[in-house]
Amino acid sequence: MTIIPDLSMRPFNLTVERKMVCSPTVIFDAWTKKMDLWFAAPGSVIMQGEVDTAFFFETVYKIEEPGIVQRHPHYGRFLRLEQDRLIEITWLTGEGGTRGAETIVKVELEPDGSGTFVRLKHAGFPDEESKRQHEEAWPFVLEQLDDKMGNYQVDN
Repeated sequence: MTIIPDLSMRPFNLTVERKMVCSPTVIFDAWTKKMDLWFAAPGSVIMQGEVDTAFFFETVYKIEEPGIVQRHPHYGRFLRLEQDRLIEITWLTGEGGTRGAETIVKVELEPDGSGTFVRLKHAGFPDEESKRQHEEAWPFVLEQLDDKMGNYQVDN
């Protein structure tokens, strides 16, 4: 049974839209099976890509100071999946992210010529600052997905 988090006390939401070169199938696979090819640190992904299963991955950023590395763990659950159309997940990160709040990310995919129109909605931020940080980050994340997965061939 899928349990949806109650976001009623956390009204901070955002929407990001982008025309992507990648097909809906490539984007769907990227979010459900191939997170380590475009976003997550290689070897850090635990993911089945099925409704009512959990996932984990880390992102790693190297700071300009020698030897400084920032790890950012990401956790969540798959809430709804519609092949090549919709990915809905919970999204939980620590300080500098959702601050431990279980938020919801909904990625809607619409075919657009040979590419895809993506509408990403992220809801349930604990405060305006967390929302603002994600508002700045998501366009870069989607651009990275498109850049890194643009030549990806889907396994049939």
